Amino acid sequence: MERFGNDDLQYVVNDYFDFSDFEDDVAFTNSDPLDDSDLDESFQTSNSKTDTSASEARKGKDIQGIPWEKLNYSRQKYRETRLKQYKNYENLSHSRDDLDKECLEVQKGKAFYDFQFNTRLVKSTIIHFQVETFLHLYLNLVLRHFWGKKDSFLPIYGYGCIKAMLRNLLWATSKHDVYLMQNYSVMHWSSLQQRGKEVFNVARPIVPTLECPGLLARPVYRVQISTMAVKENLVVAGGYHGELVCKNLRHPGVAFCSKITPGNAITNAVDVYRHPSGSLRVVAANNDSQVQMFDAENFASVGCFKYDWSVNNTSVSPDGRLLAILGDSAECLLADANSGKVIGSLKGHLDYSFSSAWHPDGRILATGNQDTTCRLWDIRNLSESVGVLKGRMGAIRALRFTSDGQFLAMAEPADFVHVFDSKSGYVQAQEIDLFGEIAGISFSPDTEALFIAIADRTYGSLLEFIRKRDNNYLANMC
Repeated sequence: MERFGNDDLQYVVNDYFDFSDFEDDVAFTNSDPLDDSDLDESFQTSNSKTDTSASEARKGKDIQGIPWEKLNYSRQKYRETRLKQYKNYENLSHSRDDLDKECLEVQKGKAFYDFQFNTRLVKSTIIHFQVETFLHLYLNLVLRHFWGKKDSFLPIYGYGCIKAMLRNLLWATSKHDVYLMQNYSVMHWSSLQQRGKEVFNVARPIVPTLECPGLLARPVYRVQISTMAVKENLVVAGGYHGELVCKNLRHPGVAFCSKITPGNAITNAVDVYRHPSGSLRVVAANNDSQVQMFDAENFASVGCFKYDWSVNNTSVSPDGRLLAILGDSAECLLADANSGKVIGSLKGHLDYSFSSAWHPDGRILATGNQDTTCRLWDIRNLSESVGVLKGRMGAIRALRFTSDGQFLAMAEPADFVHVFDSKSGYVQAQEIDLFGEIAGISFSPDTEALFIAIADRTYGSLLEFIRKRDNNYLANMC
């Protein structure tokens, strides 16, 4: 993954590892979300003038509200500097000389989604795992130096591959409803009302409300959210220490929470899907090389599959029968979603993989890799990928198809989101050029909106784009 200098480490420690917000003597009690009045007060202290509308952008205002006219450099100059200085981390030392030759020649400059609104009233935050990994290694060195315990190491999974956030911290359940992670709160943002509300807070102790015989639920607290998903009125969040938190949006409290892994194995990815039987299920991928399945009604475990390397991402095919498994390997796997048995392998990437997405027709699987490419696979013939899409400067950390299958969004760790038109064979694309780390991307289920979360200390925000239609001139009249 990307390298971070000392200044970046200090930035991350200051922003994301300040534990002064927590109180050690808090009792384990059910904690209600913040009152609306508390949230209203906090939002009123934010400066709504920093928000940007489509009409303001057409008049020349930067869509992120960055005042380039007051800075010592232009936007173009800063972009050139970023492209020159950005270093993409490589886990595996395969030659990349011929990689560009495999990539499709893409015609950029298309406009499939138009900018609509940017707000700083909600800001995504990212916890960088490499910082805590660095602290683990530092403590191990201290133990070995001062106590002479040369064979003793604190337990940590996959420390050889320094982890960073996998960037799935944003979900849209409609073109007006978005869920994102802000500090230690899962937030709901209404783009219609331009108002945010806390769904639940993971800094406080959380006690599960669902009581079932044999259910391995237990209270959790101080959860550092690593990934999340929101589907069918269910919010599922994974934690840095192997936590899993599940809340039904129709009911108060958190239905289920627990640590689902031994030790401190990161929950790298979570998702919600429909089993062929019709039941709703939750899938979680962890750094302990396991993929676990849960029944979303009672959260009983219905499967646990073990693989040879840390699993960074999983995704279930639209029919609920196939499971894509990606992780700390150049090889990606295709498995039976019921048994976890591997039925095929995908070979072509040069480094570790972190993201995947299925086309709604269930035949095309997209995989994103540290080698800065997304590969497209036809599951009817896994011998080679049918297309390779290249990023601008970094790994491919998030992939999303629209529900109609026409567009594929591809996000890099920072600055760039690419939208490809599948009907053109993925050779026509829109490049959305931003500044800041990308915490997540999400299309609305009706395909009408694309949301992008930017995590930045100053310009962190939520951007909304709307699908361009033939009658879009009506929006321009507003």
